[in-house]
Amino acid sequence: MSAPSLSAPAPPAPASRAPLSPSDEARRVALVGMKRLALGLLLAMAVIFAVSFALQDRYPWLEYVRAAAEGGMVGAIADWFAVTALFRYPLGLRIPHTNIIANRKDEIGASLGEFVESNFLSDSVVRGKLESIGISRRLGAWLVQPANARRLTDEISHAGTGLLDLLSDDDIKDLLEGVAREHLLEPTWGPSLGRLGEHLVESGRHHAAVDLLVDKAQSWLLDHPEAFGQAVSTRLPRWVPGFVGEMVDDRAYREVLGFVSNVQADPQHPLREALDHYLAELMGDLQHDEVMVARVEALKLELVDNAKLREFASDAWESLKESLLAALADPTSALRAGLESTVLDVGARLVADESLGARIDRWLADTAGYVLQKYRHEIAGVITETVERWDPAETTEKIELQVGKDLQFIRINGTVVGALAGLVIFALAQGAVVLFGG
Repeated sequence: MSAPSLSAPAPPAPASRAPLSPSDEARRVALVGMKRLALGLLLAMAVIFAVSFALQDRYPWLEYVRAAAEGGMVGAIADWFAVTALFRYPLGLRIPHTNIIANRKDEIGASLGEFVESNFLSDSVVRGKLESIGISRRLGAWLVQPANARRLTDEISHAGTGLLDLLSDDDIKDLLEGVAREHLLEPTWGPSLGRLGEHLVESGRHHAAVDLLVDKAQSWLLDHPEAFGQAVSTRLPRWVPGFVGEMVDDRAYREVLGFVSNVQADPQHPLREALDHYLAELMGDLQHDEVMVARVEALKLELVDNAKLREFASDAWESLKESLLAALADPTSALRAGLESTVLDVGARLVADESLGARIDRWLADTAGYVLQKYRHEIAGVITETVERWDPAETTEKIELQVGKDLQFIRINGTVVGALAGLVIFALAQGAVVLFGG
């Protein structure tokens, strides 16, 4: 076999593959350099072997040099075969148990996933690590720094803006319309309004509304006496003198104003009692009178039809979205100031309240333990599935770039150890000949 073929660098990656990262490119250069060094030692041993073999009859001491060179070549070739067999077929020959990484890629991925699952994703390992680092205390110390709180607020604002842009306006409007329809239109209004009104009437809370109406009525009468003019006289016969009509209008105005004033001043006025009785009956009818319930339902459908409900949902979402986007984009908005203040407050509490931090750490440990117990096989399976999706040639290249340089030392050591072993074996053999052959 020709010596150069023993350590020829791996063929370049196909053009379709992604270019190597700067760190991988540095590893590739170092790997090629180590391969050339190992190959150079093999060629040196071959040259030494050839020269010493040719001259050993003339210079008997060269037999020891030949034996060392011969052992070095054997060791170099054997270790070249062993290292090469990991990554490809030596000399392209499909010898059994070679090209190991490419042929057993899936098994390696499964073993790696099982190793990670057993040794890194165990409940005791993760729980111990979480308890030792004190996440809540470190997080609090980080959050309490104003610059960090501002940075986190900025990130939350950017994330919120992205989320709002990502959401479909039509879907949100459909959701709001559906929620309004389910909770506003589908329930029967009458009984609910009746129960609410009955509670207000029984507790007397409606009296404030009645007082407000009476006060407004009195204020209006006092401010607009002319509006009451001729309210009665226009209905009198035409033959009645005008001054009589004016007297009638003035009398009616003063009677109405006096009546309203009496209602305002007397909490036990008959009108108030009559109104209480009417409202109590109305609330009962809203709950139990089918005719009244049907009238309220008809009024509801008339007030809130499908088009109006859709328009309400659309306007509500557009207004809310516009307000949120403006607040998130403005560093001085009340929303972002509130977020930053909340972050600082959370950080301060995590630092100062040890019991709170202990509860959070315990919750994190319990949550991590539950997740690992339930999903650690799936988590480790990501490693197995990722390795399975790798191209065999690309997998070989990745692994060789990571460990290939160190593996080339095996070839170098094999050359040196082989040379020493060859020299020792030949010397022992020569000694045995001299000792026992003579």
